[in-house]
Amino acid sequence: MNPDLLLVVLIIVGVIGRSPLIATASSLLLILKLIHLERYFPSLERRGLEFGLLFLTISVLVPFASGRIQTKDVLSVFVTLPGILALLGGAFATYMNGKGLDLLKVDPQLIVGLVLGSIFGILFMRGIPVGPLMAAGITAFLLRLFKWLL
Repeated sequence: MNPDLLLVVLIIVGVIGRSPLIATASSLLLILKLIHLERYFPSLERRGLEFGLLFLTISVLVPFASGRIQTKDVLSVFVTLPGILALLGGAFATYMNGKGLDLLKVDPQLIVGLVLGSIFGILFMRGIPVGPLMAAGITAFLLRLFKWLL
C-alpha cells in the first residue's frame, strides 16, 4: 500500500475512532512527506520516543514542581498499601520494559505487531500509547507464558 494512502487511512481511522493522537500524528507525518521533509523521519523515529517520554515524565512531575505533592505524600508511599503497591508496580513495569527491549533486540520485526496492537488499543479500548517497550515487555511475558503452557 502507498505510504501516503496508509497515512490518510490512519487519519480517517483516528477521526472515526475519536483518537486525536492517531489522527494528529498521521497528519503531521503526511505533511512532512508532502513538503518533502522525509529526511527527518530517521531522527523522529530515533528520538521521537525519547521526546515523548520526556514530556510524559514532565507532565507526571508537574505536581511535585507545583507543590501539590508534599513531603508527607511522598512518605505515605512507604506506609500505605496503595503506596507500596505503586512502588511494586513501578518496579515491575521497568523490569517488563527491560524484557521488552531484550525481545525487540532479538526479534525487531515484532514492532509491526506492537504498533498495530497499539492502534487497536487506542481506537477500540480507549488506551493511551505510552511506549513500545511496555508493549514488548508484555509480549515477552505472553511468549514465555505460552511456551510454558505448551
